[in-house]
Amino acid sequence: MKSELLNKIEGRSAVVSVVGLGYVGLPLALEISKAGYRVIGIDVNDRIIAKVNAGNSYIGDVEDTELSAQVKKGQLHATSDFGALRTADCIIICVPTPLDMNKQPDMSFIKSAIDSVAKYLRRDTLVVLESTTYPGTTEELLKPVLERQSGLECEKDFFLAFSPERVDPGNGVFKTKNTPKVVGGMGKDSTELAAALYGNVLEGGIFQVSSPIVAEMEKILENTYRNINIALINEMAIICEQMKINIWEVIDAARTKPYGFQAFYPGPGIGGHCIPLDPFYLTWKAREYDYHTRLIELSGEINEYMPQYVVERIYRILNRFRKPINGSEVLILGIAYKPDVADYRESPALKVIELLEEQGARISYHDPYIPDLEHKNKRYVSKTLTVEVLRQSELVVITTPHKCVDYAFVQKNSPFIFDTKNAMRDLEDRSNIELL
Repeated sequence: MKSELLNKIEGRSAVVSVVGLGYVGLPLALEISKAGYRVIGIDVNDRIIAKVNAGNSYIGDVEDTELSAQVKKGQLHATSDFGALRTADCIIICVPTPLDMNKQPDMSFIKSAIDSVAKYLRRDTLVVLESTTYPGTTEELLKPVLERQSGLECEKDFFLAFSPERVDPGNGVFKTKNTPKVVGGMGKDSTELAAALYGNVLEGGIFQVSSPIVAEMEKILENTYRNINIALINEMAIICEQMKINIWEVIDAARTKPYGFQAFYPGPGIGGHCIPLDPFYLTWKAREYDYHTRLIELSGEINEYMPQYVVERIYRILNRFRKPINGSEVLILGIAYKPDVADYRESPALKVIELLEEQGARISYHDPYIPDLEHKNKRYVSKTLTVEVLRQSELVVITTPHKCVDYAFVQKNSPFIFDTKNAMRDLEDRSNIELL
């Protein structure tokens, strides 16, 4: 019954399982355990399981000390055995939702997780999906599978809701704990239970909506808004470069307006798991309604073009020095998709590297957060920023503006720099710097 589960949630005797212990799941599992609930983390990756149970974090926003403390208390335990769901009162699903090669939703992780949850689902259990997905997923996919395989009825025997993840790796102000949470359940009881659980864990406030599909669309709107505005400023940057106007100065001037303008900044492309992917979930779903999402797809085209545009600019820079791309030493400064994190999922720097290597450039990179990486079956190792490394590079390309980099040192010892993120904006000597 709803009342019994609500009492468990309010009394913090409910056992909570978090399925998927990545950038969303692990921080959430930690916060739930710190709020007094016993948490069972489930993941198919044995390496992740071992790290969690040893109290070793692999997520930048999760401290080893905090994770280790909850593990030692017995509040948080990780396993690859989905049979542990038999003891769970609340199950939160935080699995990946990538796109396939045709930019259509790859629902395999969600389907696999739901099949496992349905196998062990008990009466009076709350199931919440956090994975970003297309509007309608909870009602059209999760509910039928859970009901059919468990023999239970939603909103009577079990409860189901969607609550979109809001994770911004490296954000020094807003973390999982203090970010407002949106919750939409299959009915009033599901919404109330999910709101009660998150309300006991998080401090940012709970915003209840009328249904899962509203919550699912809300998440798509968040990231589509950013995708479109980034595309706008990227296109403005291309135009400004042709007109010999400094786009960064233009933005600084525009942001002095106290209303009606929010500053977005250009760059070599967009990365991370959300902005490059999420809008295409809506594009795919809209086809069911015979609607072509023109603005969303156009913004995607512009943002996907930016790595190519960066390479075109690199070609022009090297050409001015009578040097071909083929055989030139190019140092990529920053691999992460955003500053001050160790996350390089969908990083545009990787595409820039691919395109340069296709033209015969000799690529090296430096990233203080990513000591090594493997991409397209090739291994790269970060180089230490030394005078020799900088001077032997015919061009340094800044693709991620990490704050810990000594840009004055880079400027002093580099033959020429292409700064795609205005990382060197505070330097007085700009004689060897070109901006995007």
